Amino acid sequence: MSEELSPRGATTGNTYTDLGATTREAYEISVKSRTLARSTVGNETPEDRIRQRVSVAVGDFAMADLMRFVDDPIGAGVRALSENAVIITDIRMVQVGILKKGHRSPVICALDYGEDIARERGITRTSAGFLALRDRLPGAIVVIGNAPSALLAIADMIREGIRPALIVGTPVGFVNAAESKEELRQIAIPSVSNEGTRGGTPVAVAAMNEIITIHAERDRDERSGD
Repeated sequence: MSEELSPRGATTGNTYTDLGATTREAYEISVKSRTLARSTVGNETPEDRIRQRVSVAVGDFAMADLMRFVDDPIGAGVRALSENAVIITDIRMVQVGILKKGHRSPVICALDYGEDIARERGITRTSAGFLALRDRLPGAIVVIGNAPSALLAIADMIREGIRPALIVGTPVGFVNAAESKEELRQIAIPSVSNEGTRGGTPVAVAAMNEIITIHAERDRDERSGD
């Protein structure tokens, strides 16, 4: 898509950047959705941008009021992306959904690691994957949309001294999803989460992609001298 279709915008300005819209029609649809979200959700802070995007992603503005932000997660995410920090996801849907443009961070999936740990311990593959990736977690961005067991495993590792740069934790479901997110919010580490049993891949991907978009906008502004 040409540059004029995706104008540079301030963090909470009235212009809008969509790195994923590659045609004029796609961008126009995105703009209409975001304009409605701005008027409904508000547009005062960077956190509002995430609230807008997740609301559009799930088609429900009630989602905006469920989002929670701990310890400046947007700033932490932007800094980590500037350092090309690895992005580690719980499942492939999240890995595939995360934008691959606007940053230089590798995006990997925990399911590709730790099969032996899962088999030996009888734990979920996602939990085992993050345990296998323990040495890559410091300074990493972790994005979990579906696996509360993995989020609980990461919380345990953080208590042991492992320090990811950012955790986007929005697992969905009726078993440990709400509890794992509440536990995440009790830890002094930058995080984006939501209250309750809602969540899932669309919420996690939308939150992460908005942080990527903010990073790309700021990087472009710095390079252009604005």
